[in-house]
Amino acid sequence: MTQGIRLRVWGDHACFTRPELKSERMTYDVPTPSAARGIIEAIHWKPAIAWVIDAIHVLKPIRHMTVRCNEVGSKIPVAKARTALRRGTLEGLGLKVDEDRQQRTSTILLDVAYVIEAHFDLTPRAGADDNAGKHLDIFQRRARRGQCFHQPCLGVREFPARFELIEPGAPLPSAHPESRDLGFMLWDIHHAGDRSSMFFRAQLENGVVRVPPPGSREIRQ
Repeated sequence: MTQGIRLRVWGDHACFTRPELKSERMTYDVPTPSAARGIIEAIHWKPAIAWVIDAIHVLKPIRHMTVRCNEVGSKIPVAKARTALRRGTLEGLGLKVDEDRQQRTSTILLDVAYVIEAHFDLTPRAGADDNAGKHLDIFQRRARRGQCFHQPCLGVREFPARFELIEPGAPLPSAHPESRDLGFMLWDIHHAGDRSSMFFRAQLENGVVRVPPPGSREIRQ
């Protein structure tokens, strides 16, 4: 059994990074399904349910801007971090924040707003006390109150997402009437397999991107 929700999200900036561009961040023109799922899961998720994105409505014109910022160029190896944790000291970690900075350029989105249409299915991990109505009520209650397990973001942590529930039966906000081919877009990561990237051909039609369901032939690895 599936249960659907509609969530309006917005923010000052967004960056839904293209995985093929590593050195410089370049955003997709609209949210990826995996980014949209991350926003919803920040509000409510349990192993008993699996969220599926059905459509993304673009409410404002797509606008880009370029920013330049300083980023740390490398990370501390996990083994060294664990050793420092056991010893209770930072000695030997080789922290060189000032010396290891890199200046990078990012192309991001400016002044964004979307409506995410999604549903969830019960998974094999659902227990006897799990049912679709229960989890739907929890999500709606938390979304109405602005509650979340962690702050949802618009692609990257630097850009927090604000959100509100669109009540069942309420009209959807008007999408920005734009249609074009968005090219191949990241659908999700194959977490249950070899963690390869999965893509689909995204089409913006009158401001709406329809997302193919899991297992669809439109999804390619």
